[in-house]
Amino acid sequence: MFHGLNNAMNTLHLLSNAKTRSISAENPTGESGKGGMAEDGTGKKAARELGKGWKISPSRVIEPDQMLTLADIRGAGAIQHIWLTISKEHWRETILRMYWDGMETPAVEVPIGDFFANGWGVYAQVNSLAVCVNPARGFNCYWNMPYRKRALITVENRSSEPISIFYQIDYAEADVTDDCAYFCAAFRRSNPTVGSEHTILDGVRGKGQYVGTYLAWQVNNNGWWGEGEIKFFLDGDRDFPSICGTGTEDYFGGAYNFDVPTQGYTAFSTPYSGMPQVLRPDGLYFANTRFGLYRWHIADPVRFEESLKVTIQDLGWRSERRYLPQQSDIASVAYWYQTLPIAPLQPLGDKNELEII
Repeated sequence: MFHGLNNAMNTLHLLSNAKTRSISAENPTGESGKGGMAEDGTGKKAARELGKGWKISPSRVIEPDQMLTLADIRGAGAIQHIWLTISKEHWRETILRMYWDGMETPAVEVPIGDFFANGWGVYAQVNSLAVCVNPARGFNCYWNMPYRKRALITVENRSSEPISIFYQIDYAEADVTDDCAYFCAAFRRSNPTVGSEHTILDGVRGKGQYVGTYLAWQVNNNGWWGEGEIKFFLDGDRDFPSICGTGTEDYFGGAYNFDVPTQGYTAFSTPYSGMPQVLRPDGLYFANTRFGLYRWHIADPVRFEESLKVTIQDLGWRSERRYLPQQSDIASVAYWYQTLPIAPLQPLGDKNELEII
């Protein structure tokens, strides 16, 4: 039986009737005893002297404007680990989607790079509990994703050229307890922000908990950019939230501008929060400072009973010791669990709206 804490260190010693399975290009169905049986695939030529059982199909190719099904799992269980890698030139052009128990619209719809806390098409090492990004561009996700009838994971190639994807999805076949909610993730972008505010998540209805935020933030002005407060509107809050932060760097676990004396902005990555990306202007085509920041609410989930909305202010600080609204380019990923039904996510927009500029 699967419970939401079954992968925690304090339960690893407990026996279980769950069955471990894994899906990859070498075993696309995850069926028991069926791994490494491919006779055709992207590695066939390299393995021509070795034959069946020797890395015949290590990856798949997604043609331009096509969708590829990575996993279609029937029955009850939980996805426990996802590893994948693709070329970084396509991190915003490759869309990851997940559907639970026959949903018609996805519960997860996010560009691959942003889902793994690597925005801007630029690699950054991430050392956290929920997401690990390892040299060189190995994406790992450890969010638990339970389902009761079916799990469907797809990727869409929005680029104009074929994309190779290497992947492995590890999951457990097991009964799922009634207290397990469904994993969700949604991408939004404000380019630029309107009214100096970015909406991270809105329209959530049901019971659940908010568990994480990733922001890819481009600053379009001089001065300190991170005075904005994050706000959680819970269960019918309208004009004012139940939870209001003290500043952007504070929410992400830092303080005082992320500024270490003599170093300036300082990248960091920890189990629950981090700023692994600090991208500085190069004096030529890369004109703006950009940041990638994550905050996982693993130890402190934000629980809601009926509804949830999350926003962050786009607010700067000026030398006259006053706040000043800004117009930054902010892309975000919200991660949460909730009960069914899951409302349709805000549309991603077309390729031009996602483009990194």
